[in-house]
Amino acid sequence: MGRHPRDLIVSRYCQNLFYLICIKQGFILMIALLLVGCYPSKPRKAFVNCPPPSPPDYTDLFYWAAHPDKRDSADVVPSSEMINGQDKARADVFYLHPTTYLGSVGENKWNAPVDNVHLNRETDKVAVRSQATIFNRCYRIFAPRYRQAHYKSYFTSRKKDGNKALELAYRDVKKAFEYYLDHHNDGRPIVIAGHSQGSTHGTRLLQEYFDGEPLADQLVVAYLPGMLVHDSQFDDLEACESPESTGCICSWRTFKYGHYPKVESKVSAQQVIVTNPLSWTTMETHIPGEQNPGSVLRDFYKGVVPDVAGAKISDGFVWTEKPQFKGSFWIWTKNYHPGDFNLYYQSVRENACKRLDAYLNTPMTEKPEE
Repeated sequence: MGRHPRDLIVSRYCQNLFYLICIKQGFILMIALLLVGCYPSKPRKAFVNCPPPSPPDYTDLFYWAAHPDKRDSADVVPSSEMINGQDKARADVFYLHPTTYLGSVGENKWNAPVDNVHLNRETDKVAVRSQATIFNRCYRIFAPRYRQAHYKSYFTSRKKDGNKALELAYRDVKKAFEYYLDHHNDGRPIVIAGHSQGSTHGTRLLQEYFDGEPLADQLVVAYLPGMLVHDSQFDDLEACESPESTGCICSWRTFKYGHYPKVESKVSAQQVIVTNPLSWTTMETHIPGEQNPGSVLRDFYKGVVPDVAGAKISDGFVWTEKPQFKGSFWIWTKNYHPGDFNLYYQSVRENACKRLDAYLNTPMTEKPEE
């Protein structure tokens, strides 16, 4: 299982502050964060001593954060000029949300319950609305609720416990994906999308169900930002090399220009799958912020804001200038992990539709016999 670089795990303070500035911009809430402390509570018991929360039942729409058969946070758009086209979509997105379990919810400390109203509300507001909606122009969106691993699972000193928590979370993701395949896919093209912990699980789905498997013929693209994804994790799947490439992987991790994160991995930069989310190539060309078609900031419903952040690939991650918008002077972190999707919202939205067009216009080819 791939590990998350420590610098990519933004503290609760930094993560909430970034969302605060980019989505809410509420001064009182910011002060509250300063007063309550900087870090999430840690799981205090061993994994084996924490009874797992009840598993989700994916036959029940309650256990889907987004589903074509219900009204949900993935149905909205940030501007009246944009449309939710899920009712006419020709393909599907299976979206996996990032970690929203930052503290103590219920009795279990390692994995979050899927029936907690407050936690689900945060997941829908912070993740599904600001990320999954990227895809609702051209795709139906399926986003399962899952017993996500605690935020600390990635870099706890109790690595075995952290891995067990992530394994439990993936078990739900796998169950949800199989239910989707059995009851909803009907041979439709698929995009696998996720962020942060969602990308951890999305990578495993690619390995198990697509890499060297017949289902690879249905893969339009995978968008897996916010995590270290490297080519040695796959036998057949590769990084996307152009904006129209299909059956491939796009991944990036966003930092301020000149910042080199402390990468806790032996994977070389040459092995990392890193995509420029503005040019959609793997070239190191700098794309200035003036060519960014739009980011989602502050109030989701005020539309996308152009020219906020550029992008340049460097040493296995994406560099950008400090995002420029009203209130951006409050951003002190050089790690823009929470904004991996949001900073490039419109660019990803347009690219996802472009790749689907390329996929549907390309005749399916049979794989040669072994």
